[in-house]
Amino acid sequence: MVRTRIAPSPTGFPHIGTIFQALINYAIAKNAKPKGQFIVRIEDTDRNRYVKGAEEAIFEALEWFGLIPDESPKHGGPYPPYRQSEKLPRYKERAQWLVEQKKAYYCFCSPEDLEQMRKQQQAAGKPPMYDGRCRTLSSTEVKERIKKESYVIRMKIIYDKSTLDIRDDIRGIIQFKTELIDDQVILKSDKFPTYHLAVVVDDHDMEITQVIRGEEWISSTPKHVLLRQYFGWDDKPLSYLHTPLLRNPDGSKLSKRHSHAAVSWYKKQGFLPEAILNYLANLVYNHPKGEIFTLEEFVKSFTDRTKIHSVGARFNIAKLEWLNGEYIRQSKVESLKSKVFNFYERKYDINLIAKTIPLIQERIKKLSDYLPLCEFFFTPPQKYETDLSSKQNLLHKIHDGIEKTHDWRADSIGEHMQVVAKENNVKASEFFMVLRVAITGKKISPPLNESMEILGKTECLDRIKNLLAR
Repeated sequence: MVRTRIAPSPTGFPHIGTIFQALINYAIAKNAKPKGQFIVRIEDTDRNRYVKGAEEAIFEALEWFGLIPDESPKHGGPYPPYRQSEKLPRYKERAQWLVEQKKAYYCFCSPEDLEQMRKQQQAAGKPPMYDGRCRTLSSTEVKERIKKESYVIRMKIIYDKSTLDIRDDIRGIIQFKTELIDDQVILKSDKFPTYHLAVVVDDHDMEITQVIRGEEWISSTPKHVLLRQYFGWDDKPLSYLHTPLLRNPDGSKLSKRHSHAAVSWYKKQGFLPEAILNYLANLVYNHPKGEIFTLEEFVKSFTDRTKIHSVGARFNIAKLEWLNGEYIRQSKVESLKSKVFNFYERKYDINLIAKTIPLIQERIKKLSDYLPLCEFFFTPPQKYETDLSSKQNLLHKIHDGIEKTHDWRADSIGEHMQVVAKENNVKASEFFMVLRVAITGKKISPPLNESMEILGKTECLDRIKNLLAR
């Protein structure tokens, strides 16, 4: 059975890149025959950067997008624990086993030693990497130093070929020079594992079959392949797929320092989760249906992962807004009504929202566009975009005209107002501009006659009266 995973760290807000990785992992698992399993495990071994509440936020984000894991710390599963901090004895045992097998060693180098080493290598024009000075320490010296010094455990790069070839599902064979593979730290001085040890142990223990992650991990893959060989786990080789990085329009990496990298930003802006998933899929995949498709349609069509683009995908907010607007336009009024109602935390009358949706559905791209257009339906305007203090006489005539309008339907309202404008020798453009601003406070609004019908005759009269009383 296909088993994929994502392994986010609870070190801050959920990142849109995490959702991108979750989408690809989810699609590959659910497209498999028989249907595979999508797993979420929490990599919380970086205790210095741990953020309280971040794990809960990760699962809230996944649920918002409908990417529900089959196994996780929250959902349980047959291969617990799914949280790395609960698995420290297992990592320590594996690191110690590697030392006993002479495939890892204790390193006592201080941060100052490592910094000096790095500077010397840079000065000599060499790539900065550990020089192996602790590799040759005798067992007697190691035993004595362990008692009184801080140490880490490093994997020992042992390979009898000049290159290590690794197959990537979308990039083909990637070749690595073994002389440039560093003796990586696998167990830190605080006895927590590094990513490199933990990911290899976890993928094995949870019987992961496909490693699907960002391209920034390509350079680490040979270390992980070697560790699997050291443990004797290469009898079940993993499939590797490194997705392209999400980038800003200028080509820079989309990272946590950008506000629009946070899932919470998209929620606050009023983007629809289904539109975001559609857009993320479009960045790396050409769907046979075109640009707009559902998550289910994406999963169903995702039969050939080699068709994922390997080139860095540029994240364009304007294009996402367009796609989000398409989703809004295709929504049923009942569905969109509920989305708007919930977006504004149920503060506004849902029945009134339903009446206004047909007036603005073609005009908005995000849910957050709704209130700037429609706030006047719920609250009489407090400010007016045009000064109407010189229009008192016209406002009186408008008030009288509204009072005499007995058929309160949009078309009848419009026809009667046209008659009032003509009877008072006022240009229609000026008449309806004053009427619009008096009712909505704005020079541009949803269709005026329909808006007045929704507001009701009494409310429209009251708004004119209030304006005249100023």
